[in-house]
Amino acid sequence: MKRQKRNQFERAFCKGYQAASENKPQDICPYMNGPLHQEWINGWREGREDYWNGFGASAKAQKLESYRNFSAENHHPDGWRTA
Repeated sequence: MKRQKRNQFERAFCKGYQAASENKPQDICPYMNGPLHQEWINGWREGREDYWNGFGASAKAQKLESYRNFSAENHHPDGWRTA
C-alpha cells in the first residue's frame, strides 16, 4: 500500500513552528514568497507565541500532532482546503 505524500502546506507550517520553537529568526524562511512562505510564517508565529509562553517540548510535539490531524481532516484529497 502506498503512503500519501505529506501536504506541502502542512510541512511548511510545521517547519516554521519548529524554527520558532528553537528561537530561530523569521528571516531563515526557505520560501521566498507565495502560499508556502505564508504558511511557514504562520507556523513560525504560532511557534514563537508558544516559545514565549514557555511550552515544553512535549507540549509542542503534541500541538504539532494535533495540527497534523486537524489539517488532514480539513483538506480534500486533491489538496484544496475546505476551511
